[in-house]
Amino acid sequence: MGFNCGIVGLPNVGKSTLFNALTATATAQAANYPFCTIEPNVGRVAVPDPRLEKLVEIGKSQKTVPTSLEFVDIAGLVRGASRGEGLGNQFLANIREVDAIIHVLRCFEDDDITHVEGGVDPVRDSEIIETELMLADLDSLEKRLPALQKRAKNRDAEAMAQLAVAEPLIEALKEGKPARTAIPAGQEEAVNRLQLMTTKPVLYVCNVDEESASTGNAFSAAVKAKADAEGAAVVVVSAAIEAEVSQLADEERREFLDGLGLKDSGLDRVIAAGYGLLGLRTYFTVGPKEARAWTIIAGTKAPQAAAVIHNDFERGFIACETIAYKDYVQYNGEAGAKEAGRLRIEGREYVVQDGDVLLFRFNV
Repeated sequence: MGFNCGIVGLPNVGKSTLFNALTATATAQAANYPFCTIEPNVGRVAVPDPRLEKLVEIGKSQKTVPTSLEFVDIAGLVRGASRGEGLGNQFLANIREVDAIIHVLRCFEDDDITHVEGGVDPVRDSEIIETELMLADLDSLEKRLPALQKRAKNRDAEAMAQLAVAEPLIEALKEGKPARTAIPAGQEEAVNRLQLMTTKPVLYVCNVDEESASTGNAFSAAVKAKADAEGAAVVVVSAAIEAEVSQLADEERREFLDGLGLKDSGLDRVIAAGYGLLGLRTYFTVGPKEARAWTIIAGTKAPQAAAVIHNDFERGFIACETIAYKDYVQYNGEAGAKEAGRLRIEGREYVVQDGDVLLFRFNV
């Protein structure tokens, strides 16, 4: 089960610098000119979770295996991308394939780094990108409309159902609203099949100068106001600082961040926010060989959670031994939790909770 976040934005806003820091590699070339990233770069990063370290300690596990999230660095969009300007068509196709969008916005002044719009205005930049995505979604839906209408006139049930989903989305897009604002109740799956870009959840990342990394600045405050109005999330980072932090050893990293007045890495906050953006949850398995984190979607039942480990676990599912994370820690592991009556046997209908420590019983 793989989940990915596409990193988008105008050229020269710090996307590739952020991606390089996220993946601690230099696979995405960061250069001061538009379209330096021609093919999307993909990197998988570990999701930081201090709970896993505690489980390793208690379970005396030899190996630690965190869960991970995929990030895709997508080349810079420009005004007119929906009409093919720049490398628009290719980039828009890449965005359609990701699960969520991390929108990097330039929130710093620097005369040495050109801005394709002539000046720094992150709210304007976000609106340019969203407009291009809305125009591309509208074009995609309108191209499908005549065939659907024709079939619907002939009482084709499938076409009538698709039309009922598509029409409110088209109206919203025509009004300059993203498709996510007009999804008919109970039709989320049908809308997902349309592969629209403006239905994807969005996280705004404000790339600020080093001096503003801990406090933000007027630019990031404007983005925060916009995000609050939309119900979206915001993370403030300095991609330049994060590029440095990613190259440091753990003990040096903490000292470096403390010196800047930062409680944690901006990258950790981006990863955690991306994880939350997708509605993901983590459960754990703990044994002498390894303690491991596994990713599921919120609301996943036990057999489907077992399938993340192996399909046979779902097919032969019998039950799962379940200990809440806080109980596992409080009672110092499985034996203590069992003795305290905190180990439960759950069946097929159990909805796995974030932090559950599980042992699956199955027979194939």
